[in-house]
Amino acid sequence: MPDLAIVIVSWNVRDLLAGCLRSLFTDLEQSDLEAQVWVVDNGSADGTPTMVAEAFPSVHLFASDENLGFVRGNNHALREIQRLEVQAPRFIWLLNPDTEVLPGATRALIAALEAAPQAGVAGAKLLYPDGALQQSAFRFPGVVQLIFEQFPLPPRLYDTPINGRYARRLYQGDAPFVVDHPLGASMMVRAKAIADVGLLDEMFWMYCEEIDWCWRMRKAGWRAYCVPAARVIHYAGRSSAQVRVPSFVNLWTSRARLYARHHGPLTRRLSRMLVQAGMKRRARGASPEMVAACQRVIQIWEDV
Repeated sequence: MPDLAIVIVSWNVRDLLAGCLRSLFTDLEQSDLEAQVWVVDNGSADGTPTMVAEAFPSVHLFASDENLGFVRGNNHALREIQRLEVQAPRFIWLLNPDTEVLPGATRALIAALEAAPQAGVAGAKLLYPDGALQQSAFRFPGVVQLIFEQFPLPPRLYDTPINGRYARRLYQGDAPFVVDHPLGASMMVRAKAIADVGLLDEMFWMYCEEIDWCWRMRKAGWRAYCVPAARVIHYAGRSSAQVRVPSFVNLWTSRARLYARHHGPLTRRLSRMLVQAGMKRRARGASPEMVAACQRVIQIWEDV
């Protein structure tokens, strides 16, 4: 039985998923690794289930009739994996369908987790399609990050530790470094950490679920790492781009729930004021649909 399971949740990105699976199986073969690969399709209308069944018959495919969302889709596969009991893998890699696994990435993530028994999660070094670095890990968000997102600040400050980013020099070597949380597009998780803190919280339809997971792991004594030697190309946002305004509301709904769970009363109060002011600013001159979305976000932050 392999030590690794990979879970990919997909929605209407058939061609990207095919490329992701090809790159993944190539890396597994070149690294002489065996793994279970699970694909959860969220009711795609582009022929994704047929493509997976025909081109990748070894994949464990679950074709849902509805869009379960990222969290419920991953949890479905995680529950199935947990039912394997004594044969369950030690590590589980949650991987977005809009990614391409570069050679050696899988083994580098496993090696990082094996080298640090306290590591609960390891994220890859993410790259844009042109090879440029994509920020792959972040500090847990607070008031300062909301200021950056809601109001224009000097551009030179956005890609700095002030805004929760890690120094680019840390990505230049191969040594893993401790982070608060990796980006959810690629994160390998220790099965024992999942058993300790539970599955992804389905209160988060999409967005912030990996931040909440890692925050819960941190509170339980686990650490998160970014692994620069594990390189993954990320074609960011291809699924959410299909529903931009609903995705915007989902993002800020998840952030409201994240702050309500992990921050104290003062931070929550300041955050609510910043989001209210920022949404009113964003709504000026916006389309009627976006104005309604901003008003919805303001109400959500009032209610949480």
